[in-house]
Amino acid sequence: MGWFECNRETGHVIGLLLASSHLYGSINSSSSLFSLVHLQRLDLSDNYFNHSQIPCGVGQLSRLRSLNLSYSGFSGPIPSSLVELVNLRYLSLRGNYLNGTVDLNMLKKLKNLTYLQLSNMLSLLGYNDTNDAHLDLSSNMLQGSLPVPPPSTFDYSVSVNKLSGQIPPLICNMSSLSLLDLSGNSLSGRIPQCLTNLSSSSSILNLRGNRLHGSIPQTCTETSNLRMIDLSENQLQGKIPGSLANCMMLEELVLGTNLINDIFPFSLGSLPRLQVLILRSNLFHGAIGRPKTNFQFSKLRIIDLSYNGFTGNMPSEYFQNWDAMKIVDADNLTYIQADLEFEVPQYSWKDPYSISMTMMNKGMTREYKKIPDILTIIDLSSNKFYGEIPESIGNPKGLQALNLSNNALTGPIPASLANLTLLEALDLSQNKLSREIPQQLVQLTFLEFFNVSHNHLTGPIPQGKQFATFPNTSFDGNLGLCGSPLSRACGNSEASPPAPSIPQQSSASEFDWKIVLMGYGSGLIIGVSVGYILTSWKHEWFVETFGRRQPKWRRKAKRGHRG
Repeated sequence: MGWFECNRETGHVIGLLLASSHLYGSINSSSSLFSLVHLQRLDLSDNYFNHSQIPCGVGQLSRLRSLNLSYSGFSGPIPSSLVELVNLRYLSLRGNYLNGTVDLNMLKKLKNLTYLQLSNMLSLLGYNDTNDAHLDLSSNMLQGSLPVPPPSTFDYSVSVNKLSGQIPPLICNMSSLSLLDLSGNSLSGRIPQCLTNLSSSSSILNLRGNRLHGSIPQTCTETSNLRMIDLSENQLQGKIPGSLANCMMLEELVLGTNLINDIFPFSLGSLPRLQVLILRSNLFHGAIGRPKTNFQFSKLRIIDLSYNGFTGNMPSEYFQNWDAMKIVDADNLTYIQADLEFEVPQYSWKDPYSISMTMMNKGMTREYKKIPDILTIIDLSSNKFYGEIPESIGNPKGLQALNLSNNALTGPIPASLANLTLLEALDLSQNKLSREIPQQLVQLTFLEFFNVSHNHLTGPIPQGKQFATFPNTSFDGNLGLCGSPLSRACGNSEASPPAPSIPQQSSASEFDWKIVLMGYGSGLIIGVSVGYILTSWKHEWFVETFGRRQPKWRRKAKRGHRG
């Protein structure tokens, strides 16, 4: 469904917006579309033009100021007629199948261009030094050293290319920079210390997936607007700089898969907005101990400390204080992202940006391209934690995935895990846990993945509901366990005693579980009421995560009509 804008005085169509209108086929240059010579805005994004080429006739629309053809299935070369659109301010061609070679110097004719997105598989020559406010050259085949855009650039992304060499210090001259995304290249050397000077203007710094080494420079030494920092999948060494505790706007810190050798960063616990902390696959060590205050990491929703050398007891006090993990509001789905806003005369636009993350969940390594703010995960696996799992593990009631595998934990599995009623994945494998599996865990009706293999557990396996769906491998290496799905019978009876019920307390901040209807068939349990909410959320999350969205753009004009 589309709409159009008209000039109220002349009646001329000045805006044609057909995004997500299920258009398909091809557009030829003789189309009546190109007779709309007064057109200033054309949006054909998110359609299905079946690998057809961008028609050369688009060059006839000489008054165009905005052209959005993103994610519409266009292929082939970019027509040279585009450079005739000298009034163009906004050009987005990202997410198509365009190929060939583009000489960026040809775009110098577009002197009014302030927003450029060319994310395809293009070979790019030269460099466009017009006054671009937003420059997105990601997912192409850029090679050689990192090009440095004009100092006036607000937003610069060259992710997923083939750039190499060091990050030039000249990039620090971009004093207005809000976003810097150099991820997915082969950049080497050290992170320039001068990048810390950009923290007062920048919201996002993404250097993920390069070959950078050396220490992390001091960041946020002054007033900082940084909201997302991703330095993962490099070869960074040393310690986490103490100045990161001054990044008061920080929501995501992703430092996984490096060589950082440090203790747990207690100082980050005072950051009032930190929601995601990923330190996996480094050389962290020592005990986590107790928090200094009750407000340490109070907004944290996702923490991954896996594949390090942390030792000591589990951080039981933290489980009590992580308040953001106790509540899930599935009715108000949003994503952990920064909305970048840009404005030039007569036009403004908003471009959402999310940092992806990679975590182990349900026994597999998964990449989350977008992170819903209701997603809650704790991964403390593959460390050296010992002692018993504390009862406080049942406090973060909104938790959806918990991984404590491959440690040296002893004692029983706490029955308080049954309080985690939204839990979908529970991995306690490769420890030294003993006694019986609590029968109360049968009530975890959203549980899809369960693994307690290679422990010292004994007694009957709980029966019914989700436990009827778990394979033998979930219980391997526990010689004292019996009952289905194992072939070992439990004495004279295969059946386990019924699971005791857990009283549910209603709260304004939690779901009313009294309304949840349960149905059972083929070993699967569906919570109809809550299940509908979460299934709807998962569907929308899938579309947001793996689908394609263009920036939310709007025209500031006194004239015009939206139908």
